[in-house]
Order: sequence, then structure tokens, then C-alpha cells
Amino acid sequence: MKAQIISIGDEILIGQIVNSNASYIAERLNEISIDIIKMSVVADDVERIKTELADAFKNVDLVLMTGGLGPTHDDVTRNAIVEYYKSELVFNAKVFEKVTEFLKNRNIIVDEIHKTQALVPKIAEVLPNSSGTAPGMWIEENGKILIVMPGVPSEMKSIMNDSVCTRLRTHENLGKKTTVRKTLLTTGMPESELFMKLGNLNDLLEGAQLAFLPNQFGVRMRITASAESKEVANDLLLSVEQKIRSKVGKYIYGSDNTKLEEVVARLLFERNLTLSTAESCTGGLIASRLTDIPGSSSFFERGIVSYSNGSKVELLNVSEEVLQTYGAVSKEVAEQMAVGLRQSCGTDLALAVTGIMGPGGASINKPVGLVYIALATENECKVQEFRFGEDRLTNKDKTSQKALDILRRYLHGIDE
Repeated sequence: MKAQIISIGDEILIGQIVNSNASYIAERLNEISIDIIKMSVVADDVERIKTELADAFKNVDLVLMTGGLGPTHDDVTRNAIVEYYKSELVFNAKVFEKVTEFLKNRNIIVDEIHKTQALVPKIAEVLPNSSGTAPGMWIEENGKILIVMPGVPSEMKSIMNDSVCTRLRTHENLGKKTTVRKTLLTTGMPESELFMKLGNLNDLLEGAQLAFLPNQFGVRMRITASAESKEVANDLLLSVEQKIRSKVGKYIYGSDNTKLEEVVARLLFERNLTLSTAESCTGGLIASRLTDIPGSSSFFERGIVSYSNGSKVELLNVSEEVLQTYGAVSKEVAEQMAVGLRQSCGTDLALAVTGIMGPGGASINKPVGLVYIALATENECKVQEFRFGEDRLTNKDKTSQKALDILRRYLHGIDE
């Protein structure tokens, strides 16, 4: 079954809100092997909605629409549906009863405007909304399905989870093929180099598909496998994953929704090691990511933001002479930051970063994006130099990611 997702709303078109509904719906549909071939956004305009629906049903059998179901004048989705299907709006007493109950439970006075929520196209089957007042709708005609849901994310999710996914999963037109997906998360190697290391993709994939999805944190590799049964599809996916891991495994830190800080936290906890951080250019981002993890107090002792030269001297015992000779952004200062921190707080490991995030502060020899990361252990302190890009916030993300990956590699015993 092929599907299109249509989002209704001027607020999306003008960039006032992010269209998170479409990504959530797509994720849920992928779980039940429904292929989304298009996503679109349409203004709050009856004629444009009707045109988009007509175009969509030329290519797909299933359309999921969100938005425009409220009680105000700019909520026109129901009117568009009525005109498209040549139907009419009818008052649904059961819906109004639920609307009334929902509002009274929240001490909201039921007014005439709320009756609008109980007007439903005669052709539509109502989908209950446990999180709001506007019901969802299911319309099935000539083998084509239209599902309409509110634009409020919590309400859309309730209807998707309570009704839509269950019905679609067992629908006769769903098809026999099962599709499974897994995303391998990598960091430390560009997309082009990963591609080269994987070699001949036809031999690697055995009929599965592989997509490369880069961002500032690394490259996500999404494997998609389809077969006549879930068991066969899973076997194919596992085979492809094992081949990928055999070639680029040391760059893979997790899968699907795993975060690198979660991996590092687990390794520190399992090895009963403590950590402290000294951050200059990242302003506490590394410490923030680590302390997002529940139970981080078991391994994280302290984090120091030593932004100024004076703080590096006072808090980390960095030599003034070294600062003057080499500058704050240098291998020598990064090393002294990490060593000084570990000595002062007595942790097993100390991680320090210093760099030029931009847009200012650079020189001919020290460009924007230059970063030094030091990891001090009981026996040694290793410092690595990196050169990222021009954007300040992206550089902060990349520096924090690289620092955490250095920790991950050390804890796993992975050589550079």
C-alpha cells in the first residue's frame, strides 16, 4: 500500500511551526510496511485542499491528512472534504457528548462554537479523539482511504495509536510483503569514506536497500529489507548489518534512537570509572549531554567551564607561560587542562576541549573550527587536533560528539 501525507495549515507554510506530525505519521506507517511516496503541505484553502486530494489519489490508495479541524473560521478541512466527496456535514450526537464531557472535565463552559466539533461529513466514520475535541475521520470509497486527524500533535498521536495503526495493520489492501528497517549510527567518518569502505553494495545488500543520512553528529545508515514474511525480512536485515559491521564496525556506536552519551554512560558505569570534564569552547555542552542520562552521578564527578584564560590557570593549573607561548587553543593547553583537572578532582578519566568556534577569534595559523581534545588517564594524556567548519553552533555539536566518541573508543579499546 502506498500513501501520501498531507498537512494543512498556513502556520506550517510560513515557517511558524515545524511539521512534526508528518514525521511521526511516516514513522508509524513504516512500522507496518506502508510506503510513503509523498508529503505535502497545503494552505487553509478549500480549493487547494480539494486539488491536493485529487492529485494524491491519482498515485496512492491511502492519504493521511492533519490540521484544519478546529471550531474557528480558518478551519476549513471538513468543508473541503464535504465538497470533494459531494457529501454534507451532519451533527453527530455521540461526538458532541464526548466533546461536552471532555470540556466539563476541564472546567470549560460548553458554548455554541463547540457544537462545530460535532459536525462530521456524512460519508465519514468517526475516529475517537481521547486527547481533544475534534474527532478523526475515516473515509473509504472505491478502494481509496482518506484518514483525517487534528493538527494538534498530542491529538493526532492519540488517534493514530488508538485507531489508525490497528485498522491499517489488518486492512485487506495492505499487501503481503513485510518491510523492516534498522538505522546504524556512525561517527568519525564522512559519508563518502564510509561508502568506499563498504565496497560493492550489490554484493553487500543482497536485495536490501541502504541509505546514507549525514548530519553534524555523523552518518546514519538506514537498512531496509523486504520479504514475504517478517522472519525472512529480519534474517536479510541481520545479514546485511553483520556485513556492514565487519567493514566499518568501529565507527558504529549504536542503532536507531541510541545517543552517543548513553553508550558512553553505560560503558563508564559498567567499568566503574569516574569522569570529569573541562570545557572551553563547548561551554558545558559535553557535561550537559552526559548529565542528561539518568544515574550519571554514579560516574560524573564534575564539569568545569573554563572559558577565560584566568579560569584555566586558577581552576585547572594551566601554566601562564604555556598560555602566552602557545595560546589558549593549543595542544599544550588542552593537555594541561585535562591533566590538571584529573589531578584536582581525582577521577579516573578527565576530558578537556579547547577551540575556536567562530565566527571571530581566528588567525592564519588557527582557523575557525580548530579544536584540541585531550583525554587524561592514569598513565597518559592523549591530545588530538581536529578542524571542523565555519558555523559556531555546528562546531560545538561536532566537538562534543568527537569528545564523547574519543571516550567511547578508549573504553572499548579501539585504536584510531
